[in-house]
Amino acid sequence: MKKVDLRSDCPINYALEYLGDKWTLLVIRDLVFEGKKFFKDFQNSQEGIATNILSDRLKRLEALGIVSSAIDKKQRRQKIYRLSPKGADLVPILVEIIIWSSKHKDGLNVNPVFLQKLSADKSGMIKAIQASIGSTQFSAHQ
Repeated sequence: MKKVDLRSDCPINYALEYLGDKWTLLVIRDLVFEGKKFFKDFQNSQEGIATNILSDRLKRLEALGIVSSAIDKKQRRQKIYRLSPKGADLVPILVEIIIWSSKHKDGLNVNPVFLQKLSADKSGMIKAIQASIGSTQFSAHQ
């Protein structure tokens, strides 16, 4: 990955330089909450990401150490993508985005039971989500 010249040393700017495009957090969302792990899985997301953009984002996330990949032992032509520990550190941010979006926009596809659990024990839920990265146990969607 090429070196990115940061506009400033601000921590928010740093995050936006790497995560601030329209697709990156959606790819991370799919890894965390949807249990997606193959390129085709990400392509089938409702937002309809183009293959060239998806390929670029996955490579970028790998270069940043947020995602790791390995060749699937059963289907040797496919890579399996997983969130790294560095990527799992983004779970609290995703949770806050879900909470904020649900508060300010009616009609979103958010499981009310998931929101209720977050309301009761956000910290515990975040730890449980981080511990279960790769499963769909904590789907935020209905």
